[in-house]
Amino acid sequence: MVKIPNNRAWWLVLPVFLLVAFSALIPLMTVVNYSVQDIFGPGNAYYVGTEWFEIILHDERLQESLLRQFIFSGAVLLIEIPLGIGVALMMPKSGIKASLALILLAIPLLIPWNVVGTIWQIFGRGDIGLFGWALNAIGFDYNYTGDTLDAWLTVLLMDVWHWTPLVALLCYSGLRAIPEAFYQAAEIDRASRWAVFRYIQLPRLKNVLIIAVLLRFMDSFMIYTEPFVLTGGGPGSSTTFLSQTLTTMAVGQFDLGRAAAFSLIYFLIVLLISWLFFTAITAADKEK
Repeated sequence: MVKIPNNRAWWLVLPVFLLVAFSALIPLMTVVNYSVQDIFGPGNAYYVGTEWFEIILHDERLQESLLRQFIFSGAVLLIEIPLGIGVALMMPKSGIKASLALILLAIPLLIPWNVVGTIWQIFGRGDIGLFGWALNAIGFDYNYTGDTLDAWLTVLLMDVWHWTPLVALLCYSGLRAIPEAFYQAAEIDRASRWAVFRYIQLPRLKNVLIIAVLLRFMDSFMIYTEPFVLTGGGPGSSTTFLSQTLTTMAVGQFDLGRAAAFSLIYFLIVLLISWLFFTAITAADKEK
């Protein structure tokens, strides 16, 4: 007798599908619709096909923003991933010290993005900010509002301070999940600390690091609030990233058609690079 499967359980996930459709798919379809139209006002739009996409792909200002975004995201990953691993390795394993370290690490993550930008806006000032005053006191001519390099490094340092704790917490959870028997075997074999890290800890952190890399890349590639509050995209356009360029286009200029086309390209870039990261890391693990 053939047993007919009971599919009534699918009704339990139906609310989730409806929520996703309402919060993601419908807005996405709206953006796709806008991207092929020239919108002059409510009920006044004209179909233009792929014209906006062609304009976006040949816009030098957007190409410069894209280059700045790649450089920023690459710098974020190169600094925060190794630094987060190092912090996790130095943290206490248990006891009240471990609890205190976890609390201190979590504090930057609890601060809203706009508040982070305001904190560093004051912190970096040369007259009243401790960081800016200290740099000027030891001989550096630091001014993040007038110097391009200073502004860039300040935005990068702000992001490192804000989000390295996330990488550290992820790595710490991965380290605590390693069975103690591995360390006991390494101690019996008199393995060095580097050998323990290379052959025991790092391989066990693979899945955690995949999550950390993907999260930090996607978040840094879509950064908006912190640099906008800190520098407003300046001096000039030195810290104007893709998200701010898109916001200016959509809200400031009310160029909805071009902004919609740009947002779709933006979305596809993030999706493609995240997929490449994930594929490359998992493929390298399979080869081992």
